This record gives sequence, C-alpha cells and structure tokens, in this order.
Amino acid sequence: MNGFDSAIQEFLTTHAFTSDVVNHAIRTIADFSMFKGLFPVAILWWIWFRGGRRGLWEKEMVIATFVSGLLALGVGRLLAHFLPFRERPIYDPAVPFHFPLSGTSEAILRTWSSFPSDHAMLWMAVSTGIFLVWRWIGVLAMAYTAIFVCTVRVYLGLHYPTDVLGGAIIGVLITLVMTRDAVRPLYTTPILRVMMRFPAPCYTLAFLFCFELVTQFDEIRMIGQSVHKVLEAHHGDADPSPYAVGPVETAARPN
Repeated sequence: MNGFDSAIQEFLTTHAFTSDVVNHAIRTIADFSMFKGLFPVAILWWIWFRGGRRGLWEKEMVIATFVSGLLALGVGRLLAHFLPFRERPIYDPAVPFHFPLSGTSEAILRTWSSFPSDHAMLWMAVSTGIFLVWRWIGVLAMAYTAIFVCTVRVYLGLHYPTDVLGGAIIGVLITLVMTRDAVRPLYTTPILRVMMRFPAPCYTLAFLFCFELVTQFDEIRMIGQSVHKVLEAHHGDADPSPYAVGPVETAARPN
C-alpha cells in the first residue's frame, strides 16, 4: 500500500469516525442502492422532461450520459479482469487498519479486483454528464458521488483511495468523449428517432434500464453467476473418463 492510500485510510479509520451509530449509518449507505445512483438518475429524468429552448440537445446529453455510464461499467469490468489483481484492503492481511464490515457478499468481492472502482467510474461518469448540462446541480451530483459512493467505500475497506480516484478519472474521461459534438449524434440521433416513433415501449425499457443501472445490474449478475455455478456443477457431475479407475474425486469449488 502506497503512502497516499495509507494516509487517507488511516485518517478515516482512526480519526474521522469512531461512533458505532455513524458506522452503522455508513454501512447502510453502502448497502442501499438508493444511496448510490437514485439521486443522479432522478436528475437526468428531470432534465429530460423539463423542456426549454435546448430541449433536443439536453435529451441527447441525457442519452449520452446513460450510454457513458453503461460504457464505464463495461470498461471497469474489463480493466479489473485484465490488469494485475489487487486485493481489497478489507481482505488484505498486510493492511494494518480495522474496517467496519459491510453487508455486501464476501464471496463475490474476494474474487473481484479492487482497481478500478466500478462504482466510482459509473456514478462519476453520470455526474459529469449532469454537470455538462446543469452546472451547479452537476457540482452537487459530483459532491454526492464523492461522499456517498467513493468515500464510503474507502472507509469500509472495499477500495483503496487510488481505486476510487482512478475509477472517477476514467469515468469523467469516458463521458467527456461520449458527449462531444463529433461523437454524440452518431448514436443519440437514431435512439431519439426510435423513441419518438415508439414512445410507450421505449419509456418502459428506459425505466427498466434505469432501475438496473441504479442497482448496477446486481440481479442480472447474480442470475448469471447462479447459471454459471449450475453449469459448472453439471459439468463436474458428468460421467468420468472410461479410463478412470474407481470414483473420481473433485476439488471443492469456492463459493
């Protein structure tokens, strides 16, 4: 752990919060989806419906912001997969700090690299899109993300400060690229055309997409992991090789 990470985490765990009530509140904030993305997503819906002389441009920016957030999630997963694995501080015995335990599934987090923080990437990407449309509300959205998403996850030991800082920078850059005038119309124009032609199904799908974005597709990921485990178990229970002698023992799989 570098000096930057160590100094911030020592301050948060040793000096900043010592009350059990505060610790419980922070764990609740980390576990509840409504404290992560509900506020920024609600702002984007407000921007979409508020109208005004820049209405069409604002709708393009809302679409571009959602696309940027989705892209940030995908990029985060790819980086976590291909970059060297970094164990989360809460599970690293070399980290000398005591972290309040989070209610998030331990089995999943142990297998996911700490860098970069996909939470920071997603919600900072979304907050940047809000900032580009609505400056002072965007500042509030960025501050909200920094406090209720990034700092909370550092305090609980789910990420190092450099994990959330790196993720936040990547998320901002993705939105800045995807909202540029030379890039944005390439995908927002056809989406808007379809939405104007088929508003009912499009708004229904938009609602479902926003719900999954706020929860960061947790249910879909859980279903995917369950299906993967079933397929692995089925493969493990398949008939052993005809050349094998006696019962075949299989190694226990991690949960």
